[in-house]
Amino acid sequence: MSEIIRIENMSFEYERDEDREPVKAIRDLSLCVEKGSFTAIIGKNGSGKSTLAKNLNGLLLPTGGKVFVKGWDTADEEHIWDVRQTAGMVFQNPDNQLVSSIVEDDVAFGPENLGVDPVEIRQRVDKALSSVNMGEYKNKSPHLLSGGQKQRIAIAGVVAMKPECIIFDEPTAMLDPRGRQEIMDIIEELHDEGITVILITHFMDEAVRADRIVIVNEGRIFLDGTPGEVFREYDLIKSISLDVPMAVELAQRLRKRGVKIPEDVITSEGLVEYVCQYR
Repeated sequence: MSEIIRIENMSFEYERDEDREPVKAIRDLSLCVEKGSFTAIIGKNGSGKSTLAKNLNGLLLPTGGKVFVKGWDTADEEHIWDVRQTAGMVFQNPDNQLVSSIVEDDVAFGPENLGVDPVEIRQRVDKALSSVNMGEYKNKSPHLLSGGQKQRIAIAGVVAMKPECIIFDEPTAMLDPRGRQEIMDIIEELHDEGITVILITHFMDEAVRADRIVIVNEGRIFLDGTPGEVFREYDLIKSISLDVPMAVELAQRLRKRGVKIPEDVITSEGLVEYVCQYR
Protein backbone atom coordinates (compact mmCIF):
# COMPACT_ATOMS: atom_id res chain seq x y z
CA MET A 1 0.00 0.00 0.00
CA SER A 2 1.06 3.58 -0.62
CA GLU A 3 1.02 6.21 2.09
CA ILE A 4 -1.70 8.86 2.17
CA ILE A 5 -0.38 10.86 5.14
CA ARG A 6 3.24 11.44 6.10
CA ILE A 7 4.37 13.36 9.18
CA GLU A 8 8.01 14.36 9.38
CA ASN A 9 9.48 15.50 12.71
CA MET A 10 6.34 17.51 13.48
CA SER A 11 6.05 19.78 16.49
CA PHE A 12 3.19 22.00 17.56
CA GLU A 13 3.03 24.70 20.22
CA TYR A 14 0.04 26.65 21.49
CA GLU A 15 0.94 30.28 22.07
CA ARG A 16 -0.04 31.83 25.40
CA ASP A 17 0.29 35.24 27.07
CA GLU A 18 3.65 37.00 26.72
CA ASP A 19 4.63 36.17 30.29
CA ARG A 20 3.86 32.46 29.92
CA GLU A 21 5.74 29.78 28.01
CA PRO A 22 4.06 28.21 24.94
CA VAL A 23 2.43 24.81 25.48
CA LYS A 24 4.27 22.08 23.57
CA ALA A 25 1.50 19.73 22.46
CA ILE A 26 3.45 17.69 19.85
CA ARG A 27 7.17 17.02 20.03
CA ASP A 28 9.23 15.86 17.02
CA LEU A 29 6.67 13.27 15.93
CA SER A 30 7.01 11.23 12.74
CA LEU A 31 4.33 8.90 11.38
CA CYS A 32 3.10 7.45 8.09
CA VAL A 33 -0.47 6.31 7.42
CA GLU A 34 -1.03 3.85 4.60
CA LYS A 35 -3.87 4.30 2.13
CA GLY A 36 -6.82 2.05 2.99
CA SER A 37 -5.67 1.42 6.56
CA PHE A 38 -7.57 1.81 9.84
CA THR A 39 -5.43 3.50 12.48
CA ALA A 40 -6.57 4.27 16.03
CA ILE A 41 -4.71 6.98 17.93
CA ILE A 42 -5.16 6.85 21.68
CA GLY A 43 -3.78 8.69 24.69
CA LYS A 44 -4.91 10.26 27.91
CA ASN A 45 -6.28 13.82 28.08
CA GLY A 46 -3.57 16.32 27.21
CA SER A 47 -1.44 13.76 25.37
CA GLY A 48 -1.66 15.66 22.09
CA LYS A 49 -3.85 13.25 20.13
CA SER A 50 -6.56 15.78 19.17
CA THR A 51 -3.93 18.39 18.29
CA LEU A 52 -2.33 15.79 16.06
CA ALA A 53 -5.70 15.10 14.40
CA LYS A 54 -6.25 18.78 13.56
CA ASN A 55 -2.80 18.94 11.95
CA LEU A 56 -3.68 16.11 9.59
CA ASN A 57 -5.96 18.15 7.34
CA GLY A 58 -4.62 21.64 7.82
CA LEU A 59 -6.97 22.92 10.51
CA LEU A 60 -3.77 23.54 12.46
CA LEU A 61 -0.34 23.95 10.92
CA PRO A 62 2.80 22.55 12.53
CA THR A 63 5.15 24.97 14.23
CA GLY A 64 7.99 22.62 13.34
CA GLY A 65 8.44 19.83 10.80
CA LYS A 66 6.02 18.92 7.99
CA VAL A 67 2.71 17.18 7.37
CA PHE A 68 1.94 15.85 3.90
CA VAL A 69 -1.45 14.64 2.67
CA LYS A 70 -1.21 12.72 -0.60
CA GLY A 71 2.05 14.56 -1.21
CA TRP A 72 0.66 18.04 -0.54
CA ASP A 73 2.26 20.07 2.23
CA THR A 74 -0.55 21.18 4.56
CA ALA A 75 1.24 24.53 4.99
CA ASP A 76 0.98 25.24 1.25
CA GLU A 77 -2.04 27.56 0.91
CA GLU A 78 -2.32 26.76 -2.79
CA HIS A 79 -3.31 23.17 -2.01
CA ILE A 80 -5.19 23.53 1.29
CA TRP A 81 -8.54 22.62 -0.31
CA ASP A 82 -6.95 19.60 -2.00
CA VAL A 83 -5.75 18.55 1.45
CA ARG A 84 -9.13 19.03 3.10
CA GLN A 85 -11.03 17.32 0.30
CA THR A 86 -8.68 14.34 0.56
CA ALA A 87 -8.74 14.17 4.36
CA GLY A 88 -12.17 14.94 5.80
CA MET A 89 -12.77 15.37 9.50
CA VAL A 90 -15.57 14.47 11.94
CA PHE A 91 -15.49 16.08 15.37
CA GLN A 92 -16.62 15.11 18.85
CA ASN A 93 -19.70 17.34 19.12
CA PRO A 94 -22.11 16.88 16.19
CA ASP A 95 -23.95 20.12 17.04
CA ASN A 96 -20.81 22.06 16.12
CA GLN A 97 -20.84 20.54 12.62
CA LEU A 98 -24.46 21.13 11.60
CA VAL A 99 -24.98 24.22 9.44
CA SER A 100 -28.46 23.89 7.91
CA SER A 101 -32.03 23.44 9.13
CA ILE A 102 -32.73 20.47 6.83
CA VAL A 103 -30.70 17.25 6.84
CA GLU A 104 -30.20 16.98 3.07
CA ASP A 105 -29.12 20.64 2.86
CA ASP A 106 -26.60 20.04 5.61
CA VAL A 107 -25.08 17.07 3.78
CA ALA A 108 -25.02 19.05 0.53
CA PHE A 109 -23.14 21.97 2.11
CA GLY A 110 -19.64 20.53 1.56
CA PRO A 111 -20.04 19.51 -2.10
CA GLU A 112 -21.70 22.86 -2.87
CA ASN A 113 -18.65 24.67 -1.53
CA LEU A 114 -16.45 22.47 -3.69
CA GLY A 115 -18.38 23.61 -6.77
CA VAL A 116 -19.80 20.18 -7.56
CA ASP A 117 -22.51 20.05 -10.24
CA PRO A 118 -26.04 20.20 -8.68
CA VAL A 119 -27.10 16.90 -10.27
CA GLU A 120 -24.06 15.16 -8.83
CA ILE A 121 -24.65 16.82 -5.44
CA ARG A 122 -28.10 15.19 -5.29
CA GLN A 123 -26.57 11.81 -6.06
CA ARG A 124 -23.83 12.29 -3.47
CA VAL A 125 -26.29 13.36 -0.78
CA ASP A 126 -28.56 10.37 -1.34
CA LYS A 127 -25.64 7.96 -1.35
CA ALA A 128 -24.03 9.52 1.73
CA LEU A 129 -27.27 9.41 3.73
CA SER A 130 -27.81 5.81 2.66
CA SER A 131 -24.28 4.90 3.83
CA VAL A 132 -25.13 6.04 7.37
CA ASN A 133 -28.70 4.67 7.32
CA MET A 134 -30.29 8.12 7.48
CA GLY A 135 -32.03 8.34 4.09
CA GLU A 136 -35.51 8.51 5.61
CA TYR A 137 -34.53 11.59 7.63
CA LYS A 138 -33.37 13.76 4.72
CA ASN A 139 -36.24 16.26 5.12
CA LYS A 140 -36.01 16.44 8.91
CA SER A 141 -34.37 19.13 11.01
CA PRO A 142 -30.98 17.92 12.32
CA HIS A 143 -31.61 19.66 15.62
CA LEU A 144 -34.57 17.38 16.35
CA LEU A 145 -32.48 14.22 16.03
CA SER A 146 -30.70 12.24 18.73
CA GLY A 147 -26.97 12.68 19.36
CA GLY A 148 -26.14 9.51 17.47
CA GLN A 149 -28.31 10.52 14.52
CA LYS A 150 -26.70 13.96 14.41
CA GLN A 151 -23.28 12.35 14.34
CA ARG A 152 -24.37 10.15 11.45
CA ILE A 153 -25.48 13.28 9.56
CA ALA A 154 -22.09 14.87 10.27
CA ILE A 155 -20.37 11.77 8.88
CA ALA A 156 -22.63 11.84 5.81
CA GLY A 157 -21.63 15.47 5.20
CA VAL A 158 -17.98 14.42 5.07
CA VAL A 159 -18.67 11.30 2.98
CA ALA A 160 -20.53 13.45 0.41
CA MET A 161 -17.26 15.25 -0.33
CA LYS A 162 -15.74 11.89 -1.37
CA PRO A 163 -12.60 12.03 0.79
CA GLU A 164 -10.01 9.29 0.53
CA CYS A 165 -9.38 9.55 4.27
CA ILE A 166 -11.63 10.47 7.19
CA ILE A 167 -10.22 11.57 10.54
CA PHE A 168 -12.62 10.94 13.41
CA ASP A 169 -11.75 13.03 16.47
CA GLU A 170 -13.46 11.21 19.38
CA PRO A 171 -16.75 10.91 17.43
CA THR A 172 -18.49 8.80 20.09
CA ALA A 173 -17.41 10.72 23.20
CA MET A 174 -20.81 12.37 23.68
CA LEU A 175 -22.95 9.33 22.80
CA ASP A 176 -24.59 6.58 24.83
CA PRO A 177 -23.39 2.96 24.39
CA ARG A 178 -25.93 2.21 21.65
CA GLY A 179 -25.00 5.36 19.74
CA ARG A 180 -21.31 4.53 20.11
CA GLN A 181 -21.86 1.07 18.65
CA GLU A 182 -23.81 2.45 15.69
CA ILE A 183 -21.11 4.99 14.84
CA MET A 184 -18.34 2.39 15.15
CA ASP A 185 -20.25 0.05 12.82
CA ILE A 186 -20.53 2.86 10.26
CA ILE A 187 -16.82 3.64 10.58
CA GLU A 188 -15.96 0.00 9.92
CA GLU A 189 -18.30 -0.09 6.91
CA LEU A 190 -16.63 3.02 5.44
CA HIS A 191 -13.24 1.40 5.95
CA ASP A 192 -14.47 -1.77 4.24
CA GLU A 193 -15.44 0.41 1.26
CA GLY A 194 -11.82 1.55 0.93
CA ILE A 195 -11.74 4.79 2.91
CA THR A 196 -8.65 5.33 5.05
CA VAL A 197 -9.77 5.76 8.66
CA ILE A 198 -7.92 7.54 11.46
CA LEU A 199 -9.83 7.26 14.73
CA ILE A 200 -8.91 9.38 17.73
CA THR A 201 -10.48 7.77 20.78
CA HIS A 202 -10.11 7.12 24.49
CA PHE A 203 -12.34 4.03 24.34
CA MET A 204 -10.10 0.97 24.21
CA ASP A 205 -12.87 -1.29 22.92
CA GLU A 206 -13.04 1.01 19.88
CA ALA A 207 -9.29 1.10 19.34
CA VAL A 208 -9.08 -2.68 19.31
CA ARG A 209 -11.19 -2.73 16.14
CA ALA A 210 -8.44 -0.95 14.17
CA ASP A 211 -5.62 -2.52 12.14
CA ARG A 212 -3.04 -0.41 13.90
CA ILE A 213 -2.87 1.44 17.21
CA VAL A 214 -0.66 4.43 17.95
CA ILE A 215 -0.41 5.53 21.57
CA VAL A 216 0.57 9.16 22.03
CA ASN A 217 1.99 10.33 25.36
CA GLU A 218 3.27 13.84 26.14
CA GLY A 219 3.23 14.71 22.44
CA ARG A 220 5.33 11.75 21.34
CA ILE A 221 4.62 8.27 20.00
CA PHE A 222 4.76 5.89 22.94
CA LEU A 223 3.70 2.63 21.28
CA ASP A 224 2.89 1.73 17.67
CA GLY A 225 1.74 -1.63 16.31
CA THR A 226 -1.15 -3.98 15.73
CA PRO A 227 -3.74 -4.19 18.54
CA GLY A 228 -2.21 -7.50 19.59
CA GLU A 229 1.31 -6.06 19.72
CA VAL A 230 0.26 -2.92 21.58
CA PHE A 231 -1.99 -4.47 24.22
CA ARG A 232 0.60 -7.13 24.93
CA GLU A 233 2.48 -4.29 26.65
CA TYR A 234 0.01 -4.28 29.57
CA ASP A 235 2.40 -2.99 32.24
CA LEU A 236 3.85 -0.32 29.95
CA ILE A 237 0.39 1.01 29.08
CA LYS A 238 -0.63 1.06 32.74
CA SER A 239 2.55 2.99 33.58
CA ILE A 240 1.19 6.05 31.73
CA SER A 241 -2.24 5.77 33.40
CA LEU A 242 -4.07 4.39 30.38
CA ASP A 243 -6.70 1.67 30.48
CA VAL A 244 -6.74 -1.46 28.34
CA PRO A 245 -9.75 -3.28 26.83
CA MET A 246 -11.82 -5.15 29.41
CA ALA A 247 -10.90 -8.47 27.80
CA VAL A 248 -7.19 -7.68 28.19
CA GLU A 249 -7.73 -6.73 31.84
CA LEU A 250 -9.65 -9.93 32.57
CA ALA A 251 -7.11 -12.08 30.73
CA GLN A 252 -4.30 -10.52 32.76
CA ARG A 253 -6.11 -11.28 36.02
CA LEU A 254 -6.72 -14.86 34.95
CA ARG A 255 -3.04 -15.30 34.09
CA LYS A 256 -2.14 -14.20 37.61
CA ARG A 257 -4.36 -17.04 38.85
CA GLY A 258 -2.53 -19.56 36.72
CA VAL A 259 -4.78 -19.66 33.65
CA LYS A 260 -2.63 -19.80 30.50
CA ILE A 261 -4.27 -17.38 28.11
CA PRO A 262 -2.41 -16.40 24.93
CA GLU A 263 -1.18 -12.82 24.69
CA ASP A 264 -3.11 -12.29 21.43
CA VAL A 265 -6.49 -12.64 23.17
CA ILE A 266 -7.56 -8.99 23.31
CA THR A 267 -11.30 -8.95 22.55
CA SER A 268 -14.30 -10.11 24.56
CA GLU A 269 -15.25 -12.52 21.76
CA GLY A 270 -11.75 -13.97 21.70
CA LEU A 271 -11.64 -14.39 25.47
CA VAL A 272 -15.04 -16.10 25.61
CA GLU A 273 -14.08 -18.40 22.76
CA TYR A 274 -10.81 -19.37 24.44
CA VAL A 275 -12.32 -19.95 27.89
CA CYS A 276 -15.17 -22.03 26.41
CA GLN A 277 -12.63 -24.48 25.03
CA TYR A 278 -11.83 -25.53 28.61
CA ARG A 279 -15.26 -25.85 30.14
